[in-house]
Amino acid sequence: MSERFFLETPPADGRAVLAGDEARHLMRVMRASVGDTVELFDGRGHAWTAEVCLLGRGQVELQLVEGPAGSDPGEAAQHSAGRPLLTVAAALPKGDRQKWMVEKLTELGAARLLPLSTARSVAEATPSAVGRLRRQVIEACKQCGRNTLMEIAEPVSLAAACGDRPPTTLGLLADPAGLPASGVLTAQPACMLALIGPEGGFTDAERQHALDAGFTPVRLGPHILRVETAAVALAAAVHAAAASAVA
Repeated sequence: MSERFFLETPPADGRAVLAGDEARHLMRVMRASVGDTVELFDGRGHAWTAEVCLLGRGQVELQLVEGPAGSDPGEAAQHSAGRPLLTVAAALPKGDRQKWMVEKLTELGAARLLPLSTARSVAEATPSAVGRLRRQVIEACKQCGRNTLMEIAEPVSLAAACGDRPPTTLGLLADPAGLPASGVLTAQPACMLALIGPEGGFTDAERQHALDAGFTPVRLGPHILRVETAAVALAAAVHAAAASAVA
């Protein structure tokens, strides 16, 4: 059994406990038996191989047999290795397109998704919506082998996102009239904050506010992209530029 499971509570004395959705998935969907081995990860960069030792009511107890079983470097190590930490600040699209965007940003190594509230936003980042997106991050990590959870932050206004950017963080503004992203990303700063507008785009005032705050407009191709496509395209460009810099 090679399924991966998210461990909310760190192991203690060589033992771990799965509860809630993860325990139900292991027992009811995977039909685990005592003695089966699985991989556990804690969302902070650590992973373990563990053996099921007790199937209880609503929880599963496991014995660690190997660990850490390998992990991605985590955010701190990404920084020291020269891989930039990327925060994507995006106005959320509607419906399942949110889940798709979160899944792909997780796979591409984005550190944080910051839901933006803008004048033309079409979807609100309610507490329940944010909760669903956080669950989607876990599912994406389980599938792609990532051991650090991408953070889903609380929603903020564009002004707050621009104002909270540290001076050492490169600010990018997805803009069809901007510079080619490939040229801007050659510098490879340690941290980046990318602004992605809603379906109707940022208003002129919002765009000007970002430019006045020092954000660099970048274009992601010859066509107008939907929110989730733009977010993923920018994350992929950052990922590719970082891979080329380390190669």
